[in-house]
Amino acid sequence: MESASDHILQTLKRYWGFTSFRPMQEEIIRSVMDGRDTLALMPTGGGKSLTYQVPTMAREGLCVVVTPLIALMKDQVDRLRRMGIPAVAIHSGLSPRQIDIALDNCVYGDTKFLYVAPERLATEAFRLRVVRMPVTLLAVDEAHCISQWGYDFRPSYLRIAELREKLPDVPVLALTASATKPVAEDIMHHLKFAEPHIIRSSFARPNLSYSVRHTDDKQGQLLRLLHNVPGSGIVYMRTREGTEQLAEQLRDAGIAAAAYHGGLGHADRAQRQEDWLQNKVRVMVATNAFGMGIDKADVRFVVHYAMCDSLESYYQEAGRAGRDGRRAYALLLVASDDHDRIARRFDQEFPPLEKIKEIYERICSYLRIGIGEGGETSHLFNLYDFCAREHLYAGTVQSAVKLLQQNGYMTLTDVQDNPARVMFCVSRDDLYRLRLQRDRLDPFIRTMLRLYNGIFTDFRPIDEGELASWSGYTVERVKELLKELWQLRVIRYIPSNRSPILFLNEERLPREDLYISPETYRRRQELMHERFERMLAYAENDTECRSVILERYFGSESPEPCGICDVCLARRRAAKAQASQGASTPPEAHHAASGGTTASDAAPHSTTPTGSAPAPAPCGTTSPDPTADGTSACGTADRNVSTAPPNGETPANRVGHTPAPAAEPTGVWSDQMLRRRLLERLASAPADPRQLAAACPASPERVAAALRELLAEGKIVSAEGGILKIIP
Repeated sequence: MESASDHILQTLKRYWGFTSFRPMQEEIIRSVMDGRDTLALMPTGGGKSLTYQVPTMAREGLCVVVTPLIALMKDQVDRLRRMGIPAVAIHSGLSPRQIDIALDNCVYGDTKFLYVAPERLATEAFRLRVVRMPVTLLAVDEAHCISQWGYDFRPSYLRIAELREKLPDVPVLALTASATKPVAEDIMHHLKFAEPHIIRSSFARPNLSYSVRHTDDKQGQLLRLLHNVPGSGIVYMRTREGTEQLAEQLRDAGIAAAAYHGGLGHADRAQRQEDWLQNKVRVMVATNAFGMGIDKADVRFVVHYAMCDSLESYYQEAGRAGRDGRRAYALLLVASDDHDRIARRFDQEFPPLEKIKEIYERICSYLRIGIGEGGETSHLFNLYDFCAREHLYAGTVQSAVKLLQQNGYMTLTDVQDNPARVMFCVSRDDLYRLRLQRDRLDPFIRTMLRLYNGIFTDFRPIDEGELASWSGYTVERVKELLKELWQLRVIRYIPSNRSPILFLNEERLPREDLYISPETYRRRQELMHERFERMLAYAENDTECRSVILERYFGSESPEPCGICDVCLARRRAAKAQASQGASTPPEAHHAASGGTTASDAAPHSTTPTGSAPAPAPCGTTSPDPTADGTSACGTADRNVSTAPPNGETPANRVGHTPAPAAEPTGVWSDQMLRRRLLERLASAPADPRQLAAACPASPERVAAALRELLAEGKIVSAEGGILKIIP
């Protein structure tokens, strides 16, 4: 009989083609299959989705996945469908008819996954049907959103507790990549865990080198990294204008770069993203709208041109580098005035309570929602158009909307594809007369009235393809007829588009009834200030391993230094320099003092322009820092040795020399002397390994071994054609 472990592995191999799990994945899967409520803390890129997809496919029943990220939701559903797995999603961007069809498929069909946005949990359509579904698992993605102490609290997540009451025997799997100890406890409390149960994956990223550079020449530091680290990467900025300007500057410097932000059209964003995924564009300069749900494993660097609001955000965004397990770099650039800029931004994050109420009223008026109207309705909301019309600063409006969202009044979704929307703006009598006068429009109008209820009282999402099927027209003809009705002022028509949606959780309230708890407001202010301070402390730190700081922040009890961040590398260099200063007299000096002639004496010495032999480059580790001032090219050596290729090629092969055994020449040098001679020779001019072997009285085997060591330590690099050169 097949064991449970074998069955799980067979499921993984059958649907996903993998033969083994990543660390902690199988433990989480076993836990939920045993019926235990489980909180899984896994870093970005750790494979969270498989922890609920595999157990669902390994048995009968359906999994309800609650997630706030609509773009990611759609991506997951599309992937599952391509694999032949039935999956649906419901969110604010769908029409009521589309939602009804999706929910009915979950009740009566063979659907395995239902992805649902948290604001939809309270709707009557969902509540009535979910109790009739064969639910075997409730998965909560981005579970930190349920905690008031989390960095992205969303009140709509609190409704999951009501869902648990409707599904009392269904275990819950809560997933997050960023939860401190208080947040983890809050998650388990609000999700009504039967008992505390946390499975914590390591937050260490052993292949990711974290660095911070304090400089007012951010562009110069960025270019240094780009010239020394090959491959694609992401540069995060805070503003749309900044992304466009920096992308243009990089293109002027000969680097293939593109900007990505919410102000671009859907086609532009899709094309730029695809160009980057296919490596036609090397660097994506983006706001934090970019990266979520993008499956690109070979990102070699992530650069933050400006500081994040919190270590949670920083860890998630930096973690998009190096998911293939190879060496990658996360660089944070800090200018001298960044502290003051962050302090100003912090003030903008919390506008006065009266200002928040004013923005609430202006948003409702902008959307043409009267007092007492608009409860549980969705509206297209272009924040930047709203700010331009109302002459408001976008940062203040974003903060006000976030605070209104945290107090349960509204929910602003991420950018998504939205269906066309229509509302009749004439009376039924006037519409009847129009149908008599323009009888060619009558069949199309009747089709609309049959398919969509409430179309006289509110904007209703419509499906232009569905209208085409029922009316017998093409989709293009349907769009033409809709535009004609709009020009006749019969309907108000919003074509399908890509925009955020604002979901009103309740009807519009009079200003005096809008209540934002001062205590909650003050407490969130304190929490945000604490997160800012932690981020600033991380940036200012120059004594403790950066990976240790991040791991400890997320609850690891005894993290180990990574050995590859800028702080660890600086510590190693300092230790090596100290050891060199305290070293005893070198062997060659002792030999000369005794009257002998050393090989060093017999060989010609290369010198620097000042006439003295150069000091070795201060890298001294197997994990050099490509962004370090003065030793910026160290990262190239790391690229040559950090990951062995599948064909078994070694670093010695890569420097182009695999010599046959040879006898050691007379006057043999010590390893230290040989390394020094190689560095002196390369300081005078680049050379290939054969030239270097000819210049040193040592066997080719020893020369090759010394070159491997120097490459691994980052003191030399291998350029095009196998030519070696010293790092200046």
